[in-house]
Amino acid sequence: MSTDVEHQKRALRAELRERRQLLSDAQRETAASAIAQRLDDLVETLGARSISCFLSSTTEPGTREFVTGAVRRGIRVLLPITRADGLLDWAVATEDDDVVEGLFGLPEPTGEVLGPIAVNDVDLMIIPAAAVDRGGMRMGWGRGYFDKTIGSMERCPPVYAVIYDSEVLDLLPREVHDQPVTGVVTPTQTLLLSHPRH
Repeated sequence: MSTDVEHQKRALRAELRERRQLLSDAQRETAASAIAQRLDDLVETLGARSISCFLSSTTEPGTREFVTGAVRRGIRVLLPITRADGLLDWAVATEDDDVVEGLFGLPEPTGEVLGPIAVNDVDLMIIPAAAVDRGGMRMGWGRGYFDKTIGSMERCPPVYAVIYDSEVLDLLPREVHDQPVTGVVTPTQTLLLSHPRH
């Protein structure tokens, strides 16, 4: 049975999706370059040598420039591959990665597939989101992949969501399975919102 929270989330997701679709190519490119710089700084600040990230789709804040640069600098980058059972497999990003359309039409790598526990070794997780509130609560797009992954990790590293500035909200509707993030990276700021869990 649908709850009020689910309805609120659905309406909010639709609004956020529409807002993203209205951005021009130039706005997207500018945002992607700014995000790449902020993510580079975050990786350096944390001293991360192994990270997980995602390949941005057309409407998501761009992460591909960052991923390519990180791989070139010798950082191990795991990219998610969606599975039908709701879990994520992972593949190590390479410089000449081919990208295919995975489940739900999301861009995914074609490298050797590692199982869900591969992500347990990363120093930093960079994940997508629809919005994040100032308390660190993240709202995804409703499939629960990252909530399940974060919730199942024994030792969760810092988790940062990549979003646009207008998607940092005061308060989000939340459900029991929703997982908080450590912070957010937007084109103009990197915000620490909650302390990492150990």
